[in-house]
Amino acid sequence: MTSVTADASGQFMIDGALPVNRLGYGTMQLTGPGVWGPPADPDEAVRVLRRAAELGVTLFDTADSYGPSVAEPLLRRALAPYDEDIVIATKAGLTRQGPDTWTPVGRPAYLRQQCEMSLRILGVERIALFQLHRVDPDVPLEDQVGELKALKDEGKIAHIGLSEVSVEEIEQARAVASIASVQNLYNLATRTAESVLDHCERHDIAFIPWFPLATGGLVRSGGPLETIASRLSATPSQLALAWLLHRSPVMLPIPGTSSIEHLEQNVAAAALQLTDEDMTELTSAVTAPS
Repeated sequence: MTSVTADASGQFMIDGALPVNRLGYGTMQLTGPGVWGPPADPDEAVRVLRRAAELGVTLFDTADSYGPSVAEPLLRRALAPYDEDIVIATKAGLTRQGPDTWTPVGRPAYLRQQCEMSLRILGVERIALFQLHRVDPDVPLEDQVGELKALKDEGKIAHIGLSEVSVEEIEQARAVASIASVQNLYNLATRTAESVLDHCERHDIAFIPWFPLATGGLVRSGGPLETIASRLSATPSQLALAWLLHRSPVMLPIPGTSSIEHLEQNVAAAALQLTDEDMTELTSAVTAPS
């Protein structure tokens, strides 16, 4: 059993007001295949969530579309009544028509409906961080963010986030409301969001990288991180997370897993100290677009 907790990752103040430990947890993997339907073992999913909280994870990222309506109820079952340091970040704006099928819907009435549903399902009076899961190209961005601002003004959400956006879209959104977080695909092997990350760092906006472990070639046995991991007495997955934590002070990785063993390994990455030389070696070990 690991003695390392997520406290070792340090803290970040989301929107300058909401403290979280930087290493969080993402709930997408707690659903069925294709992010569709319930997990094979819901009781184990609850145990994983509770163990995450025991290990000092305070930021739990979820969405109404995970399942759909599977991950949010699991969070409530596992963690409610919530400790005061627990931050539930949920999302709306993607609809589901089947396994691995995602369709953006950003109509204001729909976003409001899903916010109300998440409030009820999670069992909270206000959502700490409510994120636009995708920008709907058929709805003006200012209307989508404007509805989130209205919900914030009504006290139903505390902070507004975006997902899979460009620098230009962030700035369009910031003209309407304060933006607390951005969640884009980013990991050691996929760094196409580098300019977005740099923009977030300049403006002290939390950057939440989804798919932080780039499962597959990056962390497989014989993969590009294995030699470095062996030298540092770590696993390739731990190196990938440590690299993210060291990459930027606004980085909030949210690795997900349905295994307590893997959860504990991920949390242990918070204590992994990397030198500047380690960072350079890791960055150059994986060919990634910038």
